[in-house]
Amino acid sequence: MGKGISRRALGALAVGGAASATLSGCDRVGPTEATIKSRRFPNDFVWGVATAAFQTEGSPTADGRGPTIWDTFEKQPGRIKDGSNADVATDSYRRYAEDIDLIAGAGLKAFRFSIAWSRVLPTGAGSVNAAGLDHYDRLVDACLAKGITPYATLFHWDLPQALQDKGGWSARDTANSFADYAATVAARLGDRLKHIITLNEPAVHTVFGHVLGEHAPGLKDIALLGPTTHHMNLGQGLAIQALRAAKGDLRIGTTQALQPCRPAGGPLAFWNRPASDGLDALWNKAWLDPLLKGTYPAAMGDFLKGHLRDGDLEIIRQPIDFLGVNYYAPAYVKLDLASPSQIAVGAPPKGAELDAFGRQIDPSGLAEVLERVRRDYGNPPVLITENGCSDPFGDGPGVIDDGFRVQYLRRHLEAVKSAMEAGSRIGGYFAWTLIDNWEWDIGYTSKFGLVAMDRATGVRTPKASYGWFKQVATTGLLPAT
Repeated sequence: MGKGISRRALGALAVGGAASATLSGCDRVGPTEATIKSRRFPNDFVWGVATAAFQTEGSPTADGRGPTIWDTFEKQPGRIKDGSNADVATDSYRRYAEDIDLIAGAGLKAFRFSIAWSRVLPTGAGSVNAAGLDHYDRLVDACLAKGITPYATLFHWDLPQALQDKGGWSARDTANSFADYAATVAARLGDRLKHIITLNEPAVHTVFGHVLGEHAPGLKDIALLGPTTHHMNLGQGLAIQALRAAKGDLRIGTTQALQPCRPAGGPLAFWNRPASDGLDALWNKAWLDPLLKGTYPAAMGDFLKGHLRDGDLEIIRQPIDFLGVNYYAPAYVKLDLASPSQIAVGAPPKGAELDAFGRQIDPSGLAEVLERVRRDYGNPPVLITENGCSDPFGDGPGVIDDGFRVQYLRRHLEAVKSAMEAGSRIGGYFAWTLIDNWEWDIGYTSKFGLVAMDRATGVRTPKASYGWFKQVATTGLLPAT
């Protein structure tokens, strides 16, 4: 994987085939359109936006915050595409009230943010940093004062560096530390914070952070795939237990980056099917199966040897109140017998419509993963916890007249509605993201926001998509164009 592959992820496998496709932005209407019976969403459908602490907060040393693996990673030469860092980001640690005003101004009733583990526990364990918790206390209260329901993610990739120094997620003790951290958050905020997401896109963190080295902690070791996957699953199970023990009325979920894994060359390219099935096992099933079925896919067997203990799967298989689905693109894969994994980058279909990352824009892929969750995993309640479209890459200001984003959101919401009409229990949609932020290893060159920000002044400017999303959220009616 080359530099510039983002958190949106293994859908970026399509980058390898970008030369054979046509980059057309995010607005061309193609054969991936959904057919829906009604354009009206239920009155209780939740409309919101999603953000992450490291990408937005800035203030990396304020009020006793400890260092994270991303603080370490961003300082290493060549790691970040534009050489930037997240020391300021969108300055939301100080300007969170403005962010909440923007959310309220768009008529949105939900805000998904993440809590920085190292603000609560600077070394990941031990003494609690009251000043860090005070910030999230104020943030939750500010949301509630505006009629906005807070949804807090406990881990959005920013592991405290002190825990990484002890092995990070490859060490079993980190799972226990995560449960203690979850209990600490619930004890302080659980009287008002009622919606908690345990992990964000653990497949991305595992593969890009520990196998490919493109994300923090920047490791390239296939042997870490098993222990990292298992200990994040185990930590999630322990955290859910701790949360329920602390507060009995919490609504708890997890957020997974789900994507169809397709053989390059089309359905008839049967020789690539083993590769696409292999990726599906480690990317989708390695997280859904333990949580919702109490098993691991067979393909994970060798990776888990020495790490899976008796009783672990019972801990992992905890009841959840909702499954968060993040979706951006399908992945195309081909068989490569010269590769240790036997999996290689594949090209999307010739002439496919691509986004700024070189990934196929395919709303039908979202309908596909939602159908799979309904069919194979007992049809749990679902929230679309991330979906969005970046401006074209560059160092310039955000595109204010972003009709391409409006069309992208519309088409994916049509896919959501089609899945609902087919029986999926989808209760809400969170657009990624509120304000153009720091986008991990590609820095500020990518812009997903409904709102632009002048990096010199911090001034926020709503884009056309902000007004469009407001209309959808306040009326519940999805425009046809």
